[in-house]
Amino acid sequence: MPDRSRSQLPDEALLEASGNGDRQAFGELVRRHQSWAWGVAYRFIGSRDEAEDIVQAAFIKLLVASGRYRRTARFKTFFHVIISRLCLDHAKREKPVQADDYPELADSSPGQEEALMTSQNAARVRRALDSLPPRPRMAVVLRYYEGLGYDEMAVVLETSRKGVERLLSRGREALREKLGSR
Repeated sequence: MPDRSRSQLPDEALLEASGNGDRQAFGELVRRHQSWAWGVAYRFIGSRDEAEDIVQAAFIKLLVASGRYRRTARFKTFFHVIISRLCLDHAKREKPVQADDYPELADSSPGQEEALMTSQNAARVRRALDSLPPRPRMAVVLRYYEGLGYDEMAVVLETSRKGVERLLSRGREALREKLGSR
């Protein structure tokens, strides 16, 4: 299959082709999805290096599972399930890691004060997110950073829609307590 037509294929077709031994199709999936996959892992874990490890493991699991993949779920939902499980498994083994990105002292030039405040706020949110239990934290990441709907989140988190609502409610309440009502 020529590369030009491969880039036109939907993700589901690429995953099926990968399952049939087409490594270039798998390479196309990696190219398309490595950035957002890393974002999910990083937002959940807070460590760049560990996020890279999670994403690498997720792509390996995806490749292994590609031979069994059937189009019963959207590719992105299928891959979110893999990444989420790896992140949750990681959280069971490890203590939360504080984020790599903490604000540095800024110079006093115009605009730097706003940049410092934004950076400090981001660090505050990161610490609050890190303090959440794993499942509510994953629910917050999937909903507010990844934009998944409740039904898709229920599939990824292996719970009901009501379960997703409870996880998000617990996560939002804990974040409100940690961050105050600013």
